[in-house]
Amino acid sequence: MTDIPYRSALIIGAGSGISGSVTRLLSAAGIPVVIAARHVNKLAPLVNQTGAIALPVDAADAGQVERLFSETEARIGTPEVVIYNASGRVRGPVAELDPVEVEHAVAVTALGAFYSVQQAARRMVPAGKGAILLTGATAGVKGFALSAPFAMGKFALRGLAQSAARELAPKGIHVAHIVVDGSVRTGGHLDPEDGTLDPDAIAQSCIDLLRQHRSAWSWELEIRPWSEEF
Repeated sequence: MTDIPYRSALIIGAGSGISGSVTRLLSAAGIPVVIAARHVNKLAPLVNQTGAIALPVDAADAGQVERLFSETEARIGTPEVVIYNASGRVRGPVAELDPVEVEHAVAVTALGAFYSVQQAARRMVPAGKGAILLTGATAGVKGFALSAPFAMGKFALRGLAQSAARELAPKGIHVAHIVVDGSVRTGGHLDPEDGTLDPDAIAQSCIDLLRQHRSAWSWELEIRPWSEEF
């Protein structure tokens, strides 16, 4: 039994970090999960641990995202929770960036999120129920030098989340944007000073969002370590 009011979940841009932690919490609550990424072989340990179903997708391809939703429906039913965690990152001076690489990075971060939100909305609106979580970053609030493509994508993601929340909340769909403000621990690294973000703690905050009553939904949540400067 669980107090999470949803019965199935799809995580796009899955990996061993935040999305891996969310997968474990959802699976522990008895909720079937499909996890999707470009390279599904890297998801094998998570599949073995949780029983999640791994499916391939290039989130920057609208057709592949549509097929992913259809395959998810066939495997676990219509996803009532959709989490978008994919992003593209290209670093370098603005004058030297490769436009093709920039286009792809922004497509993964922003357009992929739009394709996913669109497919989710097409299914959730008729049902009058669902939750869509979009994983943002500090770069969606303030742009950093040498990281223009990442900021472009994350600013667009935040705008998408805000617009979708205003449109879909009155239709029973909870849309929330999570600003991950700080460095996330990787590889099971321990941080006794808690100066970096624990992916399990981030995941717990995501689960808490799913538990919110609709009379008090949050459209945005900022998460940062106590030592992070604003």
